[in-house]
Amino acid sequence: MAQAHDGLPPLRDIVATHDLAPRKALGQNFLFDLNLTAKIARAAEPLDGFTVIEIGPGPGGLTRALLAQGATRVVAIERDPRCLPVLKQISERYPGRLEVIEGDALEVDIAGLTQGAPVKIVANLPYNVGTQLLINWLTADVGNPFWSSMTLMFQKEVGLRIVAAPGANHYGRLGVLAGWLAHAEILFDVPPQAFTPPPKVTSSIVQLVPRDSPLPCDLGRLERVTQAAFGQRRKMLRQSLKPLGGEALLESIGIDPARRAETLSVEEFCALARAV
Repeated sequence: MAQAHDGLPPLRDIVATHDLAPRKALGQNFLFDLNLTAKIARAAEPLDGFTVIEIGPGPGGLTRALLAQGATRVVAIERDPRCLPVLKQISERYPGRLEVIEGDALEVDIAGLTQGAPVKIVANLPYNVGTQLLINWLTADVGNPFWSSMTLMFQKEVGLRIVAAPGANHYGRLGVLAGWLAHAEILFDVPPQAFTPPPKVTSSIVQLVPRDSPLPCDLGRLERVTQAAFGQRRKMLRQSLKPLGGEALLESIGIDPARRAETLSVEEFCALARAV
């Protein structure tokens, strides 16, 4: 394991000193390997000139890596008050570059924290709220995102759903939404033993970059279409989309009513949403 090069104590010592046992209720799984946190930070480069938003920094392993890799400013949102003294110690090591906000990331206006600077979101997201946070950020201002990239850790299964293409087993509502608004790819996996405590699943680092010009589409209508289509994914679209117009709707834009939801491209879902 890499030792700190920033003059701060090793993470295990910090956690022991502050009695920071990870709490399951907060979805906490701490990363102690500074080689790994540095790898995640490098994956998000360049960081110089950017404000980096981090969710759930915990004892600050990734926070330290982001600052060491040159992030101009890091805004860390942490709901566990036990972690605040540790983050204060990091802030003192990097004066003026780390702002810590105590609060629930689901309730914080992330876009409002940016002060007009270009933003990257880099985070080892708590498993229990990761998907909802991603959806919130993707849809915050469709076509005019406040972020220039997101480099995020999810359970591998969620990562596969985010990057899934039509025809893939994991393709569904999340894949359509992410594919409409962003280019998404899995960069690398992180094994359970990298964490304390080790989760039961492998994790993946997913990177999303916004599309320059997403297809014209109304978010609310797209959600209605994908909910209906994937809600009965084993049925033909003529049946699953019956409440929205069924066969007539599909034929009006040239989609075979006998197809199933997982065969439709993002472009076809957007066309359906426009036709609803």
